[in-house]
Amino acid sequence: MIDLKQLRENPDRFRQGCLDKAMQVDVDRLLLLDERRQALRLKTEESRAEQNRLGKEVGPQLGKLKGQLKSAAGDAKAQIEKQIAELDAKPLSLKAQIQQWDVELATIEPEWKSLWLQVPQPPAPDVPKGKGSEDNVELRRWNPPGFDTAKSFETNKGFKPKSHLEIVRDLKLVDFERGVKMSGTRHYVMTGMGMRLHQAVLRYALDFMADRRGFTPMGVPVIVREECMVGTGFFPAGREQAYHIEESKRDAGHDLFLTGTGEVGLMGLHADEILSPDQLPLKYVTCSTCFRREAGAAGKDTAGLYRIHQFDKVEQVVVCRADDAESRTWHTTMLESVELILQSLGIPYRLLQCCTGDLGVKNEDMIDVESWMPGRGEAGKDGAPTGAYGETHSASRLADYQCRRLNLRYKDESGKNVFAYALNNTVIASPRVLIPILEMHQNADGSVTVPTPLRPYVGGAERIT
Repeated sequence: MIDLKQLRENPDRFRQGCLDKAMQVDVDRLLLLDERRQALRLKTEESRAEQNRLGKEVGPQLGKLKGQLKSAAGDAKAQIEKQIAELDAKPLSLKAQIQQWDVELATIEPEWKSLWLQVPQPPAPDVPKGKGSEDNVELRRWNPPGFDTAKSFETNKGFKPKSHLEIVRDLKLVDFERGVKMSGTRHYVMTGMGMRLHQAVLRYALDFMADRRGFTPMGVPVIVREECMVGTGFFPAGREQAYHIEESKRDAGHDLFLTGTGEVGLMGLHADEILSPDQLPLKYVTCSTCFRREAGAAGKDTAGLYRIHQFDKVEQVVVCRADDAESRTWHTTMLESVELILQSLGIPYRLLQCCTGDLGVKNEDMIDVESWMPGRGEAGKDGAPTGAYGETHSASRLADYQCRRLNLRYKDESGKNVFAYALNNTVIASPRVLIPILEMHQNADGSVTVPTPLRPYVGGAERIT
């Protein structure tokens, strides 16, 4: 969530952030509620302090007056009784006023909290403005030796390509029909070498991050409480994308949600903790099953492995000091890991700087990595797809937005508690990444060459036939 102090000091920055991200949040209403909330809290604190002061002062006075009352008569007794009533009335009046303010606070706070959670992280100043993915800016491309994405696959390889749907059908790598029979649309069954290749990609990526990049492998829950989804910024904005387990209806006390990325579990590890400076940066990597409802994606990529409800992903997160330069350095380093993996697998790709309108709620900066998929894109004159890039990775900088929601802090050099900065990045997501692997490494005879780094994970097999 955003820093309320910053909102109060510079509300225009957050109003502009909402406009840049095309998100409708009533910032002015939040400011109004926040001002009233602050005033009520101050009044309540001052009145409680007055209550305490009166309690200390009035007690002895009442004791003295009540002692005098025993021997008083006539006008003197009436006067003492009046004084006792006045002393009794002061605390009671304060108590009634405090209760009234508490009721008003209780009425205000749900709306105040709701609006606060909705305000997006403003984009970094150097992020290009734009309305959506169509306004993203290409940064660079990489092609493996001997392959040029500006030319057709047939020109590059000497034969017409099959789509991944045809490849997995012919080589019996995926069974879509039985997956749909069991679970409905966008489900599948990995079979034989398809399953082995799927696992090979995940294991290779996890080992790469642990052995060559120094990240600590972690196994985290993929079923979490709502607080974890809110804390990582996936709720309230992305609530419709999550699968909901209504445990509260079975007297379990709280509902649970299936996570759409390992980032949720990795970041939730240190919620409500204060880390020591020598613990930073945290460098975690996990391999987890992910679940997404794909709400709003009706009709988009309904066939094949591109847009599915269940997949596995190797995810990396970094939690570092609250320093913009350090965060940017880690962003570059995390992207470098992805590029090295894709290059080792011989997959052409490009990097896209996401514009303001494509950042989402929690990111101040995001770079997408799109891999070249020969079976994607419009059909050419010969009826074969011309090929197109498809998103396979996304690397984000979140500043302190996520850590603030999670109350994840560290002690700086002066001993002050500071909200940390967070970053996350897809290392690899499968089976989507199998699309470019299978399509790029297919052969004229229908077989698929296994990329060299994956061979140790598939029993040394060099080809899938």
